[in-house]
Amino acid sequence: MNSIAKTFVTLLCAGMLCSCHEKKESTVIIAPKPVEETQQSPTRMSPYEHSDTVTWLGRVYRVEVNRFVADSLPMVSDEQGHQYFDNLIRLKIIRPDGSEFFNKVFKKSMFNDSLDDHTRKYGVLLGMAVDRADGDYLRIAASVGAPDVLSDEYMPFVIRVSGHGDVKIQRDTKLEIGNEDTSTAGEEDEGV
Repeated sequence: MNSIAKTFVTLLCAGMLCSCHEKKESTVIIAPKPVEETQQSPTRMSPYEHSDTVTWLGRVYRVEVNRFVADSLPMVSDEQGHQYFDNLIRLKIIRPDGSEFFNKVFKKSMFNDSLDDHTRKYGVLLGMAVDRADGDYLRIAASVGAPDVLSDEYMPFVIRVSGHGDVKIQRDTKLEIGNEDTSTAGEEDEGV
């Protein structure tokens, strides 16, 4: 072998040896993706409207209930810190001739005197429905409680509307078994 060929083979072998020992730099960067903490937006309960009829004072009245989110009221947080909007409920009582007998918007604070501390802090106004006519009064069932749809925590109330349009709110502590009514409703009346 001539000297040029020997030099070439030597350089080639040296290059191969060096390339085997060289650590190649990777251009791939592996880094954990930062976890973005998503701020949960406050939850709104679904609005609803319901209409029912009831015979009261010898005539058939239509009762309309309309629940809607109250953006203007303070939000309520559950025990985990998740926020919920409170609700307002409009209760309308319509006479048989179609004229309006009663129209009032209810909010949770109207029930405060009868709420326990837990419900006052963590609850919202949940709903209303016609219960029954009771003499001169029309009884409306209402509830204040946990806004989470999976929860069954609530406090029941009775709203009594008189034939003159006066309103009384009380805790519903009745226990109806068959036709037996062991109600204590009326003992703790709260005028509105």
